[in-house]
Amino acid sequence: MRRVLILVPLLISALSAPAEDERPVKIRLPEGFSVSVFSDEVPGARSMAWGAKGTLFVGTRGQGIVYAVRDADGDGVAEEVSPVLAGLDSPNGVAFREGALFVAEISRILRYDGIEGKLDDPPEPVVVRDDLPKDRHHGWKFIAFGPDGLLYVPVGAPGNIVLREDDERYASILRMKPDGTGQAVFARGVRNTVGFDWHPVTKELWFTDNGRDWMGDDLPPDELNRASKSGLHFGYPFWHGKAIADPEYGARMAKDAFVPPEVELGAHVAALGCRFYTGTMFPEAYRGQLFIAEHGSWNRTAPIGYRVMMARMAEGKPAACEPFAEGWLDGKQVHGRPVDIAVAPDGALLVSDDHSGTIWRIAWSAPK
Repeated sequence: MRRVLILVPLLISALSAPAEDERPVKIRLPEGFSVSVFSDEVPGARSMAWGAKGTLFVGTRGQGIVYAVRDADGDGVAEEVSPVLAGLDSPNGVAFREGALFVAEISRILRYDGIEGKLDDPPEPVVVRDDLPKDRHHGWKFIAFGPDGLLYVPVGAPGNIVLREDDERYASILRMKPDGTGQAVFARGVRNTVGFDWHPVTKELWFTDNGRDWMGDDLPPDELNRASKSGLHFGYPFWHGKAIADPEYGARMAKDAFVPPEVELGAHVAALGCRFYTGTMFPEAYRGQLFIAEHGSWNRTAPIGYRVMMARMAEGKPAACEPFAEGWLDGKQVHGRPVDIAVAPDGALLVSDDHSGTIWRIAWSAPK
């Protein structure tokens, strides 16, 4: 597949790169695709969720802010960006359902009813749950509503390699009713997922998982997993990837007692948001494929990740996993760190980038 180099005229600020590095970001895409800036006014942009009236809600981690981003005229460039909620505790995760915005803090899930009509004067939050673990290590959350109408909420492991048998919620994905009742563990053995989506046909849950650290540059892999039903165990902290026993805990679980990943991704790529493409703008070959945001390594000798991958699906399973958008990493110079992916109403693919505070827009136009 031919890849095209596209220069995007976005200058990296002095806060995120040396002044002498102020030059266009070079993003490479398959032929026929183009990239532009949807908004570069969303500092720390993380998880994204569409409202019912065209508002893109964007969570953050360190900023404590949820932004409302609007492209009122539909030209692919947001004209309105406002910090609609502030003073929150790592509000990374956002989800929207029946007119209400759900926001995940470290230990709470909040709901803001009718917020899309009250962006200038947001309503007071309703506390859905306030009893989630308070650990800050892997405490930030991605949340989303499944096809079953339930809210899915992960609880990461409170350390690099930790076995917490006192609370079954650690290293899991929970699900609950929209009002917070009926909380139950859906999947176990999940070290830290910050992105998941449901297959548009099978309705199965697919999720990324970040592999443990300090086993070397090339071990273990990050993972793309598939949960075909509730109650499955995905290995952590006993096994990593498809068959890598943990040095400390591996002997405590049989090799055939967990569900191996569908795809072993690169070690330390920090795979976060993933989204099935459900739009119609892209050519047929890209429809129904799974796009994965790789935030990039922080402790690898040679950096890796900092890109968007595509898992090419065939008969419900990934036949290949290949780079789709690259260029945020130039040698060891970081220009951006993809976090989440959202399909815009017009079919474009949006990619949040918490390094440069940008939401990128990837669109298709037939080559001439």
